[in-house]
Amino acid sequence: MRPNVVNVTQVAYGSATVVLSTAALLLLSGTTTTLGIAAVCAAGLMLGLLVAVTMPVRARAVKTPGAAGSPHEEIRVPAAPVGAGADTRIGS
Repeated sequence: MRPNVVNVTQVAYGSATVVLSTAALLLLSGTTTTLGIAAVCAAGLMLGLLVAVTMPVRARAVKTPGAAGSPHEEIRVPAAPVGAGADTRIGS
Protein backbone atom coordinates (compact mmCIF):
# COMPACT_ATOMS: atom_id res chain seq x y z
CA MET A 1 0.00 0.00 0.00
CA ARG A 2 1.30 3.44 -0.91
CA PRO A 3 1.78 5.98 1.91
CA ASN A 4 -0.07 9.30 1.73
CA VAL A 5 3.00 11.45 1.16
CA VAL A 6 2.82 14.48 -1.13
CA ASN A 7 5.86 14.75 -3.36
CA VAL A 8 7.18 18.07 -4.68
CA THR A 9 6.92 16.82 -8.25
CA GLN A 10 3.28 15.89 -7.70
CA VAL A 11 2.49 19.44 -6.61
CA ALA A 12 4.50 20.94 -9.47
CA TYR A 13 2.93 18.80 -12.19
CA GLY A 14 -0.56 19.20 -10.72
CA SER A 15 -0.21 22.99 -10.54
CA ALA A 16 1.17 23.24 -14.06
CA THR A 17 -1.70 21.09 -15.31
CA VAL A 18 -4.27 23.32 -13.61
CA VAL A 19 -2.83 26.52 -15.06
CA LEU A 20 -2.19 25.26 -18.58
CA SER A 21 -5.39 23.26 -18.98
CA THR A 22 -7.54 26.10 -17.61
CA ALA A 23 -5.91 28.62 -19.96
CA ALA A 24 -6.27 26.27 -22.93
CA LEU A 25 -9.92 25.49 -22.15
CA LEU A 26 -10.76 29.18 -21.72
CA LEU A 27 -9.11 30.07 -25.03
CA LEU A 28 -10.62 27.15 -26.93
CA SER A 29 -14.13 27.44 -25.54
CA GLY A 30 -14.36 31.20 -25.92
CA THR A 31 -16.79 31.44 -23.03
CA THR A 32 -17.51 34.82 -21.49
CA THR A 33 -20.20 33.98 -18.97
CA THR A 34 -19.45 33.62 -15.27
CA LEU A 35 -20.95 30.14 -15.19
CA GLY A 36 -18.85 29.01 -18.17
CA ILE A 37 -15.63 30.37 -16.67
CA ALA A 38 -16.42 28.70 -13.33
CA ALA A 39 -17.05 25.38 -15.10
CA VAL A 40 -13.76 25.62 -17.00
CA CYS A 41 -11.88 26.46 -13.79
CA ALA A 42 -13.48 23.52 -11.99
CA ALA A 43 -12.54 21.21 -14.87
CA GLY A 44 -8.94 22.48 -14.74
CA LEU A 45 -8.78 21.87 -11.00
CA MET A 46 -10.16 18.34 -11.36
CA LEU A 47 -7.69 17.57 -14.13
CA GLY A 48 -4.77 18.90 -12.05
CA LEU A 49 -5.89 16.85 -9.06
CA LEU A 50 -6.14 13.76 -11.24
CA VAL A 51 -2.59 14.29 -12.55
CA ALA A 52 -1.16 14.87 -9.07
CA VAL A 53 -2.87 11.84 -7.52
CA THR A 54 -2.15 9.35 -10.30
CA MET A 55 1.50 10.34 -10.74
CA PRO A 56 3.76 7.43 -9.71
CA VAL A 57 6.06 8.04 -6.77
CA ARG A 58 9.67 7.29 -7.66
CA ALA A 59 11.43 4.91 -5.33
CA ARG A 60 14.66 6.18 -3.84
CA ALA A 61 17.88 4.73 -5.18
CA VAL A 62 19.40 1.94 -3.16
CA LYS A 63 22.93 2.64 -2.00
CA THR A 64 25.34 -0.20 -2.57
CA PRO A 65 28.54 -0.62 -0.55
CA GLY A 66 30.77 -0.20 -3.62
CA ALA A 67 29.04 2.99 -4.78
CA ALA A 68 30.84 5.21 -2.26
CA GLY A 69 34.30 4.51 -3.76
CA SER A 70 36.11 6.53 -6.37
CA PRO A 71 34.59 6.55 -9.86
CA HIS A 72 37.88 5.27 -11.37
CA GLU A 73 38.12 2.25 -9.12
CA GLU A 74 39.38 -0.92 -10.83
CA ILE A 75 36.83 -3.70 -11.17
CA ARG A 76 38.29 -7.19 -10.86
CA VAL A 77 36.44 -10.13 -12.38
CA PRO A 78 37.57 -13.66 -11.46
CA ALA A 79 38.67 -15.91 -14.29
CA ALA A 80 36.55 -18.88 -15.27
CA PRO A 81 37.67 -22.03 -13.45
CA VAL A 82 39.23 -24.73 -15.58
CA GLY A 83 38.14 -28.21 -14.62
CA ALA A 84 40.36 -31.28 -14.45
CA GLY A 85 38.68 -32.84 -17.49
CA ALA A 86 39.10 -29.83 -19.77
CA ASP A 87 41.30 -30.40 -22.80
CA THR A 88 43.79 -27.52 -22.89
CA ARG A 89 46.13 -28.97 -25.54
CA ILE A 90 46.58 -26.99 -28.71
CA GLY A 91 45.44 -28.66 -31.90
CA SER A 92 43.23 -31.28 -30.33
